[in-house]
Amino acid sequence: MRSWENRPDTVVVDEPFYAAYLTHTGLPHPARDEVLASQPCEPDDVIAALLAPTSAPVQYSKQMTHHVRLDLDLGWLAALRHVVIIRDPAEVVASYVRSREACEPDDIGLLQQQRLVEVLPADTPVIDAADFLRAPGGYLRWLCGWLDLDFTEEMLRWPAGRRDSDGVWAPHWYAAVERSTGFEPYRRREPDLTEHDRAVAEACRPAYDALRGRRLILG
Repeated sequence: MRSWENRPDTVVVDEPFYAAYLTHTGLPHPARDEVLASQPCEPDDVIAALLAPTSAPVQYSKQMTHHVRLDLDLGWLAALRHVVIIRDPAEVVASYVRSREACEPDDIGLLQQQRLVEVLPADTPVIDAADFLRAPGGYLRWLCGWLDLDFTEEMLRWPAGRRDSDGVWAPHWYAAVERSTGFEPYRRREPDLTEHDRAVAEACRPAYDALRGRRLILG
């Protein structure tokens, strides 16, 4: 999101279905009341806003896949271009439980990603975060070409700090994002997970492996 927002032609939207997700699930998340007050709580209202004319030529919408209800009509997806970003489930779980104690397979999005790619266009790229961090410039150039946009070096570096575009949940989830000024070099992580959290990660691993098998690999 930081990368795309640093383009002069782009506006970003941060997790627009978060309030609708909390409304539907009733889950206790950090800053739940603030999230509910900050966004539309009905999916149809979120979709209408995403498809409305924007203030810039490009709109980048950061979505958490588990926020998007797959039991609703997904026809609206056809009006947008999509990129699916995957990450090793153990790393996702480790990141998640730093901000919220409870974690179950449906909380981290990989199961939903596997179902979602079945309804997205066949050319929708799937990118593994580990591959991306090894060559962010290469992947961003590829994506810009795929989207018929000019790549700009501004996508690789940005000022640290919070943004007005960040969701009200930023204080609970975005500490590393706010410190960042670019993409960190890839480093292999060995998360120290509880037995329960390891089980959650392993429950999601088949979905991750299936998605990884169709990931974009740059030559």
